[in-house]
Amino acid sequence: MNMGCGCSIKILAWVTIILLALFLTGLIVGPLGSTLLHINAPGFLSVSKPHVELPSEGIFHVSGFTITNTLIASWLTIIILFGLFYACTRRMKLIPGRLQNLAEIFVETLLNFVKGVAGENHARTLFPIVATIFLYVLTNAYLALLPFFGTIGITEHDGTFVPLFRAANTDINLPLSIALISFVCIEFWGLRALGFFRYLNSFFNFGQLRDGFVSLFKGKIRPAISGIMFGFINLFIGGLEILSHFIRIISFTFRLFGNMTAGEILLLVVAFLIPLVASIPFYGLELLVGVLQALIFAGLTLVFGVIAMAPHTEESEHTT
Repeated sequence: MNMGCGCSIKILAWVTIILLALFLTGLIVGPLGSTLLHINAPGFLSVSKPHVELPSEGIFHVSGFTITNTLIASWLTIIILFGLFYACTRRMKLIPGRLQNLAEIFVETLLNFVKGVAGENHARTLFPIVATIFLYVLTNAYLALLPFFGTIGITEHDGTFVPLFRAANTDINLPLSIALISFVCIEFWGLRALGFFRYLNSFFNFGQLRDGFVSLFKGKIRPAISGIMFGFINLFIGGLEILSHFIRIISFTFRLFGNMTAGEILLLVVAFLIPLVASIPFYGLELLVGVLQALIFAGLTLVFGVIAMAPHTEESEHTT
């Protein structure tokens, strides 16, 4: 046991020395060290300057429709997810194998998370959309960290390099599309659970306005003025509430797009300034950010869905 412990310490020491040597080498021959020490880095260690393109780049065209690199990456995500779950469930058994057991653990964990927020009654309704958003956003984020993203591509006639794969979450169209799906599902859940008029009443409380006009016809001036005034205030607040639902689309979109794009730019800049191993800790950070962004997007969809299906409305009752 002592010999095994000693070997582990030696291996850890050698790994640390190698990583430190690579870091110092990257620091010296990178743009920072080359500028300060006035040296020229070897050609095989030189890293091209990061070129950031916010719009996705077109790869080819089909009947006037442009196929972009982010669209190809999103298709790759769908294929991988479909393949994984097909492999895990194609031979379902009462006593699950390793792949089936892994899939069941993952699905059960997500389902328990949804149940903890929505309860038993609504969990089965909300789970498919919430789980799909979480898996799709997370897989997009993790695939973007693979080496062939941004490195394999085509060179155009003007010498511009266009990568074949680019992180799908960095194309604003994809976060926008997921945000629109989330918005439509939330409103649909609310309408189906409560009905049109009850769901509309969760935005606009017409009770005080109605009672105000009734009091006015009965000659009760003070209750009428109070009811009408607060009734119109409730209508204004309801309008703001509807506006806030549409603003969710913008906030969902730019939260995911901004964080994913910032992470990609950070990795490009660090790899350029200090080549070799300096970007490894930032890859770990991006792994965490990917989980957080997927959890936030799916979690907010879940919470807003629960609120839509069980709104807290206050209906004032006046006795005359």
